[in-house]
Amino acid sequence: MYHFFVEESNIDVAGKKVIIEGGDVNHIRNVLRMRIGEEISAGVTGEDKEYRFAIAELGEDKIVCDLLFVKEAGVESPAQIVLYQGLPKADKMEMIIQKCVELGAFRIVPVACSRSVVKLDAKKESGKIARWQAISEAAAKQSKRSVIPEISSVMSMKEAIAEAKDMDVAIIPYELAEGMEATAEVFAEIGKLGTEHTGAGKPQIAVFIGPEGGFTPEEVKLAEENGVKPISLGKRILRTETAGLAVISWIDFCLEVQA
Repeated sequence: MYHFFVEESNIDVAGKKVIIEGGDVNHIRNVLRMRIGEEISAGVTGEDKEYRFAIAELGEDKIVCDLLFVKEAGVESPAQIVLYQGLPKADKMEMIIQKCVELGAFRIVPVACSRSVVKLDAKKESGKIARWQAISEAAAKQSKRSVIPEISSVMSMKEAIAEAKDMDVAIIPYELAEGMEATAEVFAEIGKLGTEHTGAGKPQIAVFIGPEGGFTPEEVKLAEENGVKPISLGKRILRTETAGLAVISWIDFCLEVQA
């Protein structure tokens, strides 16, 4: 079933009507070629609910639907996972965003690291961020997320560490980190966050992933000095586009087991 995002003001629960506007109208009418009576699910960004409705009218600039029911979606993670991704080469960032959004990342921050080959000036960055945000939205729709993860502006490693140091847990995979026993202790701590967190809102988990070539020793040292915990990903070296997926999957498992 196709999933979309709608504005809260476009949902009339009492009147059992939903209005779809914007680019989704063309997508539903001319790309998906949906017809009156077909069912669609939708979410309101920030609400962990699923709205199910059936198409009633296919207009040129809006689609009117009959609201069938509302249910608690329960698809979002007990924690907000923020991925600080070292800028990779070529189009790898697009795949990283797509898959990490599917896995449950709450926000993704591109980071200009010492070993990042890609350099974005202001003009290029604006276009890239817009493209990446569109990919995030498409992935959120595909995986029936309740939020569209934000793709932030590019940060330096120093800026990213400064932002992450106040989060509940911050981790950085590093090939010279201690073995899996120490890493298991970190993930055990993460697993408790969903049930033991006492602060306002959901706990936040920062994940740092280096670009091709990884982080420099200086970057790892700076991270450690600011409370970011080095972890091991095992005996094999993972590509930058694989490492983030592995870490977020581990975090998801730890949180869901404890939930």
